[in-house]
Amino acid sequence: MDLPKPSVLNLWNRFVRQYRQYKNSSIPNHFYFCDNEHDANTCAELVAQNIKQATAPSVWWYEYHNEPMPKVGTLFIVNDWHGDAKAIIEVTKLEHIRFKDVGEAFAYAEGEGDRSLAYWRKVHRAYFTREMEKAGAHFNENMLISCAYFKLIFS
Repeated sequence: MDLPKPSVLNLWNRFVRQYRQYKNSSIPNHFYFCDNEHDANTCAELVAQNIKQATAPSVWWYEYHNEPMPKVGTLFIVNDWHGDAKAIIEVTKLEHIRFKDVGEAFAYAEGEGDRSLAYWRKVHRAYFTREMEKAGAHFNENMLISCAYFKLIFS
């Protein structure tokens, strides 16, 4: 993880001042959604507006990058493309579901585009294809998706 920008530290410090139970907690991981500036900034804004309440990285991504899966209760700081902090979220529910079995309710919770399953499948198929091709892997509809629901706890 890159060193946090001052905005990440500032957001965390404001959060800790308001929620004293986190005063001894380490600063959470911080990240941006997506693989391009427009989508990353749009998603960060949707989170800050409490519209985007879920995300869907592939299980492949965690395995490929040797990253631990988040757990219910894990906090994250959501940044825009430039690393500026926009929100703090808490994971509330995790499910591993095959791409082809992701449903309308999850697509709606992701809050992107028109919030339909058709839109979700289109943009996520494209994203997973781009992501995996860089590593010589290939998308398929049976791959597991880590469907993570979260709640906005601070922005």
